[in-house]
Amino acid sequence: MFVPLHDDTPLKVIRFQFVTFSIIALNVVVFLLFGAFRGDAFRSALTEGFGMVPQDFIMAWGGTVQHQPIPELATIITSLFIHAGWLHLIGNMLFMWVFADNVEDALGYFGFACFYLVCGVAGGLTHVLMMPHSEQPLIGASSAVSGVLAAYLVLYPKARVWVLLFMRIPVPLPAIWVLGGWFFIQVISLWAALPGEDVAVWAHIGGFLAGLALTLALRRQIFISTRGRI
Repeated sequence: MFVPLHDDTPLKVIRFQFVTFSIIALNVVVFLLFGAFRGDAFRSALTEGFGMVPQDFIMAWGGTVQHQPIPELATIITSLFIHAGWLHLIGNMLFMWVFADNVEDALGYFGFACFYLVCGVAGGLTHVLMMPHSEQPLIGASSAVSGVLAAYLVLYPKARVWVLLFMRIPVPLPAIWVLGGWFFIQVISLWAALPGEDVAVWAHIGGFLAGLALTLALRRQIFISTRGRI
């Protein structure tokens, strides 16, 4: 429906978004090394080896499944850095580049890194909880990025964000409309999914709600630490 282009919110505390840049760079490097120029068989093996399979993840808690090449429980982290293709990667990283720098500015380097991973894990666990019998690997940074969007929505609701509407029309919109609209699309997507179809929308929703809860809980501390500049 829309593609974010840039926002008008300047950095106020940090000089450069090192963690955001590092996360984007890591995702791109992993994709270039292990996905972009490999055959379908290799990419499939990578997805199955490092993606998170809900059914296997649940079985791993009881020690009834052995996962290769890494423990199944670790895939809730590794899955965040595996993408299915160029569009999957570019979409996630574009949202990161537009919105994550200001969230990193508010939370600080270490705080933002922890926030990103916690939202990613929360999104993955939500996906497992809602689709426990799924045998389809969950991959992509979407759950963690969703948490970043929620944080931006709470901290900068009136910020102006330029988006490419319907992939054609550049328009400036308040962040609350852009990100609120994005979340609304996720909820609608749950009802639009075909019966039996494995979708990662629950991971998006779980990551977003985790980011929302964390940011609301930390908002006072963030405001104080940045001396009211948010």
